[in-house]
Amino acid sequence: MVTSVLLLLLMSVSGRVVTRDINVFQAMEMRSVIAFFMLLPLVYREGGLRAMRTEILPRHIGRNLAHYVGQYAWLMALTMIPLAQVISIEFTAPIWAAFLAAFFLNERLTWRKGIVILFGLAGVAFIVRPGVAPLNPGHLIVLGAAVVFAISFIATKALTRRDSATKIIFWMLVVQSIVGLVPALNVWTWPSASTWPFIVLLAFSGSFAHFCMAKALSHADATVVMPMDYLRVPLSALIGYLLYAEAIDGFTAAGAGLILVGNLFNLRRPNAGKIEPTPT
Repeated sequence: MVTSVLLLLLMSVSGRVVTRDINVFQAMEMRSVIAFFMLLPLVYREGGLRAMRTEILPRHIGRNLAHYVGQYAWLMALTMIPLAQVISIEFTAPIWAAFLAAFFLNERLTWRKGIVILFGLAGVAFIVRPGVAPLNPGHLIVLGAAVVFAISFIATKALTRRDSATKIIFWMLVVQSIVGLVPALNVWTWPSASTWPFIVLLAFSGSFAHFCMAKALSHADATVVMPMDYLRVPLSALIGYLLYAEAIDGFTAAGAGLILVGNLFNLRRPNAGKIEPTPT
């Protein structure tokens, strides 16, 4: 899980570098294509391309269309607002997932889930401060990404009942490579030599962070593993300060704290140990 956290942080840093040189559509396409070849050893370990056949392909396509939109919004937000704010608002995704599961998976919308949602809304309000601070579109973009990631999470949770994590990631990379090809070609420019290492790092970290998370969850309950992911919030603030001189104000810290408290409260549910990882 520590490796997963470090890879997700590397994805944030490399994503910001890459999107300063090339368009987000192109960055996503290169990430998917390169990551596909990186995934092949795991594919062949599970039996090769024939073993990647699935009987629920339409569900994979629907899940990855939603995830593609969320990923685009997330990378776009990286270019607009401080790194710590992106990561903090991103962590509302599990909270929205708890709410959406009531509608898509017929899970009960209990008072506990209601409190979790309120914590998430309060945390976002502290960070964005509508009516007090000038509204930055980046906040709304990453909030939209979090909601779409929640939809993707719900879809992935349903997919894991039929397919393995490797198969889910395989179809994610295939579908998103196909979907993103035309938008990427429309804005294609050749990356500079200094950007290529970060493109490779983006592809590697984005694909294998959640593989490590899945492996961690196979060795321990989600209540043990998932809280470690929240280390990304203070660590992203530290990286933002050291690399980009991004100061963290009290409102952002308070908002991040409320969002984390809501997530921790959500993990205390009786079925928390059954939470599935979300490949991204």
